[in-house]
Amino acid sequence: MTEITVTVNGQTVVEQVEPRLLLTDFLRHRLGLTGTHVGCEHGVCGACTVRLDGVAVRGCCLLAVQTDGSVVETVESLAGDGPLSPLQAAFKRHHALQCGFCTPGILIAAEDLLSRGHPSHEAIVDMLSGHLCRCTGYTPIVAAIEEARDAPALARAEEPAG
Repeated sequence: MTEITVTVNGQTVVEQVEPRLLLTDFLRHRLGLTGTHVGCEHGVCGACTVRLDGVAVRGCCLLAVQTDGSVVETVESLAGDGPLSPLQAAFKRHHALQCGFCTPGILIAAEDLLSRGHPSHEAIVDMLSGHLCRCTGYTPIVAAIEEARDAPALARAEEPAG
């Protein structure tokens, strides 16, 4: 067992973990953060996307011990106990989710992309090329991300849950 200290969604966690424990399993089974989904377990589908030290990564391709001393953000960090985040609210308005399996990973990747500036339509589509969604056809997802991108920052920060 190896002791790790990691900040997950703003909370510092100190845990003993097996060196082979995947980050996704640590988040889901040890911390109860089931918003991070496990799909292909090869980093292809994007369902396991989380932010590690501010960068979107595939949680199924990382060991929990690799996150020692790092900050991890999961989809649960987007709204917390408050209203939906602006991106989540846009997803709701555009019906950009159906079964919801891919949604947490896409939301985290989209938040990451939006945090880096004002992405073009092409950049949004390119980001989505790393996420598999079998329900929506991606059009409402792109529309939701573009709406969140184009919303004034103050309006996004104060938007009610709806």
